[in-house]
Amino acid sequence: MAWLMLLGAGLFEVGFTTCLRYADGFRHLGWSAGFLVCAFISFSLLDQAARTIPLGTAYAIWVGIGAVGTLLVGVATGAESLGIVRLGLILLLVACIVGLKLTGDH
Repeated sequence: MAWLMLLGAGLFEVGFTTCLRYADGFRHLGWSAGFLVCAFISFSLLDQAARTIPLGTAYAIWVGIGAVGTLLVGVATGAESLGIVRLGLILLLVACIVGLKLTGDH
């Protein structure tokens, strides 16, 4: 269950970074509210997951999911490009996330 909470925390991190991209300095109420809600849920789920999963492992995976997801949202919206080198690095990051999961204590 902790690993599912950690996955959810990472996905909500993608939500709050995406909302942050469009909040425009918190001038857009809807995106700003989305940022706050997603951040609250993300940190709450991370806190719950870190009660079972070692904090260093949980944090690294949370950041990794957020980084990969945020980049993919940026690519999907046309805000970022994805060349072969970036793709290779993202795949390496995903491999590291999977490795941390497979070697995790719980």
